[in-house]
Amino acid sequence: MTLVREIVKDAATGVGVADAPEGLSAIQRPGCAAAIWRRYPLPGFQSWIDALEPERLPKARVVLRPENVRDAAFQICDASGTPDCAERAKLIDDTAALADIFAGLMRAPYLRLRFDVVTTNACRKFHIDAVTARLVCTYRGTGTQYGISTDGAEPRRVFTVPTGAPILLRGRLWPERPNSGLLHRSPPIEGTGETRLVLVLDPVADLKSEPDRELMH
Repeated sequence: MTLVREIVKDAATGVGVADAPEGLSAIQRPGCAAAIWRRYPLPGFQSWIDALEPERLPKARVVLRPENVRDAAFQICDASGTPDCAERAKLIDDTAALADIFAGLMRAPYLRLRFDVVTTNACRKFHIDAVTARLVCTYRGTGTQYGISTDGAEPRRVFTVPTGAPILLRGRLWPERPNSGLLHRSPPIEGTGETRLVLVLDPVADLKSEPDRELMH
């Protein structure tokens, strides 16, 4: 809860913070490089997912139509051995809801969906993704970090998205120019024993150029 208040009080320039999912549409406004949906994880859900053995967390990379995300998330959880319970149902429902919101904003006929289970310093270098836009939601562990770079160097001030709060980020293919300078990274956690569970959604317009098309549901 402290992290959420800090972000709302002092977010980076060009980052919109919303109290409702509709507020993520701020990403379409000129000069808005990212949008965060401020929300609080349910304590019961957070305790459950934080206690799961890492090997039972959902892990997958698929390309699919937005309306198929719920069924795919169910299959992914089954294949990963994620316990079938009310909390798992909440995870599946939330994944489907975020996919629907993101696909609507991006007008994407397909999505690339990833569940990443992270225990090392994955993508620790600040960067901009080579996509139009990306939605990231960290369900377990430290959230995505971001900041403004004015000269291409690492941001001097780093902000952390709260666990459970989705962030929608513009990528290098976003049509607006010039670039805002907002960079992001996965937090460095190697050696801490922390395990993160991250949902990543990307828009896919052309399946012919999609290397993961054989994984579609």
